[in-house]
Amino acid sequence: MTSTTKITIAVSARALFDFEAENRLFREDDPSAYCALQATRLDVPASPGVAFPLVRKLLAFNTGESTDVEVAILSRNDPVTGLRVFTSARHHGLAISRAIFTSGAKPHRYLAPLEAQLFLSAHAPDVCEAMAAGFAAARVYPAPGMSMTADEAELRIAFDGDSVLFSDEAERVFRQQRLQEFNAHEVRNARLPLPPGPLKPFFAALCALRGRCRSRVPVRTALVTARSAPAHERAIRTLMAWGVAVDEAMFLGGKDKTPFLAEFRPDIFFDDHVPNCESASRLVATGHVPYGINNECLSVLH
Repeated sequence: MTSTTKITIAVSARALFDFEAENRLFREDDPSAYCALQATRLDVPASPGVAFPLVRKLLAFNTGESTDVEVAILSRNDPVTGLRVFTSARHHGLAISRAIFTSGAKPHRYLAPLEAQLFLSAHAPDVCEAMAAGFAAARVYPAPGMSMTADEAELRIAFDGDSVLFSDEAERVFRQQRLQEFNAHEVRNARLPLPPGPLKPFFAALCALRGRCRSRVPVRTALVTARSAPAHERAIRTLMAWGVAVDEAMFLGGKDKTPFLAEFRPDIFFDDHVPNCESASRLVATGHVPYGINNECLSVLH
């Protein structure tokens, strides 16, 4: 993981562009039908996918003098299909020049040399393998989240707290000892910062980028968490200790996050709970972060 405040994101072709119709033909043991269909469409730009608004707004930070954000395509597609991916990027005005096409091989091996702080993919096994290898990653839910258009001028990102920005330390207490002991634990440790979670480096780099390039793209962030008072204090003090801040904090006490996200209108929302992600993805672009106690069964499956 690079220590620079430059943001580097790796994104799969299916997360960036709408390849859902083609993907219905895909078979792991025989991708020939999928590849053949893509080969007939090499000069047909694909429509934007669920991660497209996020990528477009991040790339808008770059100027002729500086490159503060780099987006690389990291895809299981074959190099021929890669021609269509580049055609689509060029058609939509995305200044992406770096891409790796693995023809079905596991892509997460290239996250280290890319120095990527975040990997976005629609393929859950690739995301789980990236996380197991120590890289921040999220599985994006294709298409439905595109139905709600985020603010065109402002980059908006919403984060869950525990197991996303923070470690799953407190979440383990909640799962194993339930709410009363969780609240008591968090009150006792209110002034002890939580350990960082998988998306903390990305969030910190985003905050640094906003500080350097405030005039280029407005940025608004939100912490959207099931925590409530008195467990709110430790979350806020942890961010203070890290020297970062969110613009909005929603302590929902277990209330459904989806209607609140519908009002915030993020370009992407990150959460570690699959049910939360499935609900939110019907309205907003959503990334599932397979980390922590709520996802231990997934690590066994993959």
